[in-house]
Amino acid sequence: MARFRKPLIVIATGTAVTGLSLFALDWADKHFPPPIEAARSVSTEILDRDGQLLRAFATREGLWRLKTTAEDVDPALIRMLVAYEDRRFDRHAGVDMLALGRAAWQFVTNGRIVSGASTLSMQVARLIEPRRERSLTAKLIQIARALQLERRLSKSEILDLYLTHAPYGGNLEGVRAASLAWFGKEPKRLTTAEAALLVALPQLPEKRRPDRFADNALQARKRVLERAEEAAIIEPSEIAFALNADLPRARRQLPALAPHLAEAARRASPTTERHQTTLLRPVQEKLETVAAEAGRKLDPKVSLALVMADATTGEIVAEVGAADYFDASRSGWIDMTRAERSPGSTLKPFIYGLALELGLVAQETIVEDRPADFFGYRPKNFDMQYQGDVTIRQALQLSLNVPAVRLLDSVGPSRLMVRLRRAEVGLKLPPNEVPGLAIALGGVGVTLKGLVQLYAGLANREQPVRLGDGIRDKPGLIDDQPLLEPIAAWTIADILGAVRPPAGSPPAGIAYKTGTSYGYRDAWSVGYDGRYVLGVWIGRPDNAAVPGISGYKTAAPILFEAFAKSGLAGTALPRAPTGAAHLAANDLPAGLRRFSINPNGLVSASAREKPPQIVYPPEGAQLELGRDAAGTPLPLVMKMQAGRAPFRWLVDGKPMTDSTRRRTGEWHPPGQGQATLTVIDADGRAASVNVFIRE
Repeated sequence: MARFRKPLIVIATGTAVTGLSLFALDWADKHFPPPIEAARSVSTEILDRDGQLLRAFATREGLWRLKTTAEDVDPALIRMLVAYEDRRFDRHAGVDMLALGRAAWQFVTNGRIVSGASTLSMQVARLIEPRRERSLTAKLIQIARALQLERRLSKSEILDLYLTHAPYGGNLEGVRAASLAWFGKEPKRLTTAEAALLVALPQLPEKRRPDRFADNALQARKRVLERAEEAAIIEPSEIAFALNADLPRARRQLPALAPHLAEAARRASPTTERHQTTLLRPVQEKLETVAAEAGRKLDPKVSLALVMADATTGEIVAEVGAADYFDASRSGWIDMTRAERSPGSTLKPFIYGLALELGLVAQETIVEDRPADFFGYRPKNFDMQYQGDVTIRQALQLSLNVPAVRLLDSVGPSRLMVRLRRAEVGLKLPPNEVPGLAIALGGVGVTLKGLVQLYAGLANREQPVRLGDGIRDKPGLIDDQPLLEPIAAWTIADILGAVRPPAGSPPAGIAYKTGTSYGYRDAWSVGYDGRYVLGVWIGRPDNAAVPGISGYKTAAPILFEAFAKSGLAGTALPRAPTGAAHLAANDLPAGLRRFSINPNGLVSASAREKPPQIVYPPEGAQLELGRDAAGTPLPLVMKMQAGRAPFRWLVDGKPMTDSTRRRTGEWHPPGQGQATLTVIDADGRAASVNVFIRE
């Protein structure tokens, strides 16, 4: 029994020592954990709709440290990194004992350090907890931290920390920041030469900068490529090509697009690492370039803003809040897309649209452009001239003021304001003011974003859309009626689409309207095609006058240039809906040939006393209504004018609906055949037309 006592004591002692050592290590590990959470601090990123970087903000330490994972990086870089830095990365537990032994033997036999033994885990430990001194104690702490990291994190998580924190000189950290700074692109698709350079730089980031020490960078890149060739992870032909590739000669700036939107996103949620927006980076870049070039041609204190949106979804695809964000003379830090200003004449299309919808006018209806007094309000045209008798089409295309006020007086300012609320756009009236006729000429406040949202309701004639803010507020369709009935919306597009572009502007196939606010403070231009809406504002952020600016001469050329350069132009305006037509003056019913008014600009009593007239469909019309996308037969839209409300519609003598005050109606024919449509007003006066419905 005695002969077994000594071995048992040795075993027990060894077990106890091992247990105590493990306990001590476990205690130390729990009470002195590695600073992993602190290491997760990265730059805030603002991304476009597709995940492309628009702008990044430096960390509190002033570092460009973009979060990077292996999925964000070209696989060739990962293979070269492991082959060059840590061949047994997947097999060790934080410390490569073979490499450590080799390095120690080389140091003893050569009297100097020949090769290192730091694993990627040890390098991560040093990166997240840097130490100034290079001593044996510091190296032992680094080894301990590497073991701790391996206990807490997977190999892929450790690799991601290296890719995020690797130093690249100056205030650059991580592969993504370095790739953007040196190559101007994300590291997802790197050339072999680019990947090798990014593997080589972190060892001596300042002494291997390719813009300052090109020879050092070339030699370091060569060693990485040679190691990759030895490991047979890159084809020899690619290695040969990479060895002769040029180095980048200058460090680029990281993307700094959409600064106003980026600042707003960060203020709203300071702790969020990545903010997804609805913007499209290529479009944003092009519109910022257009704004910067246009700004250089303007007075130093004049700024401009642009908003481009998708009328089918409500997504803002580009937003420029100032000509130059960093220009103090223009107060470039002020986001002018959200500043309330007078819209000038840009609300006129909605006045005309309501008048068309109510059956008061048609495109070729004659309206007077002569001096008029609306109970003390005497509007004048922009050029102080008057055109006499003009058609509704001409009046809107020339943006004449008096005809617009005449129509608004008949339509009613309150009705216009209520209708515009369908688009969920708030128009700001002067204090203690009720809606008045001055609205026609810009007597309300609206933002550029709000104006674009209104015009999106014209472009998407089926349903208005909500633009949101491009960041948090989700865009989408507004669950309501159309902003204007489809025929009225098409008619407005037909009129505005025929307005000539400014001299020298590229054709864009858009319908557009301009506006200039009172006192030359704001110049506007808003245009749309079959899908996108673009708005331009020009003025001074301090609301001072800018003599000589106008919507047509100053803002419209920028609108056409921006539309052409956006890369999104080309969607044709929608076709005319069923029932829409541009009737010649001779084909109009008698009541639609002239917009009747008295000298005060009011709808004359004689016009009110006229019996009702059906202005659409015309007598004897043969109509083919068609079907919608779901195959449902489309209704026949009927319009009438004159008479006294309320009205009742009949088909073949049978009442179709309850009485209504609207001068339009819809009828769903049961099939093909002849039908008589009748409308009766409050005084019992009637009008009828005979039509034939074809399938």
